[in-house]
Amino acid sequence: MKLKVGITGGIGSGKTLVCELFRTLGIPIYNSDLRAKYLMKNNPEVKKQLIGAFGNIYTSAGELDKEKIARIIFSDKTKLQIINSIVHPAVEKDFEQWAEKQKSPYVIKESALIFESGNHKKLDFTIEVFAPLEERISRTIARDKKTAAQIRKRINSQMDEKKKIAMADFIIINDKFTPILPQVLNLHKFFLIHSLL
Repeated sequence: MKLKVGITGGIGSGKTLVCELFRTLGIPIYNSDLRAKYLMKNNPEVKKQLIGAFGNIYTSAGELDKEKIARIIFSDKTKLQIINSIVHPAVEKDFEQWAEKQKSPYVIKESALIFESGNHKKLDFTIEVFAPLEERISRTIARDKKTAAQIRKRINSQMDEKKKIAMADFIIINDKFTPILPQVLNLHKFFLIHSLL
């Protein structure tokens, strides 16, 4: 049975960079966010449930209508919970099927909502990527071309960082001073050893 490791972190923390480092070590990465979008567009059962709950949220070309989705998600927390209750189980099933096919000693699931969705309970280990708040804001401004106020609002809507750190098995520090690669290599070694136990 191969190990399943979750990587999470708030917006701008650098979890994608950390995942890329694991990928260069030959570890397959499952990107929950990308797969969720794929399943919302291509999985007939997911589409049927979403249309049943919210009406037609697809364009004439069959793409997700991002503006409609954004309006639904940001206008009402209950509607966001409904979307999550449809999409999260589909992503979970997709991940399990994907993980079975991998040949590596362990796999990584990258997800912004590992703790919020309760997915951490189905994983062997979890890693929280931590970066100081101001660092996260400046990185996200550069990447997403959004204002600091918009980013702070998004950060405030996410689970408190301290809670996630308390729940995670490991922390990777991604500030300007702590080298990331040695942290990734140490964890890689640990997971390889544990995959043999």
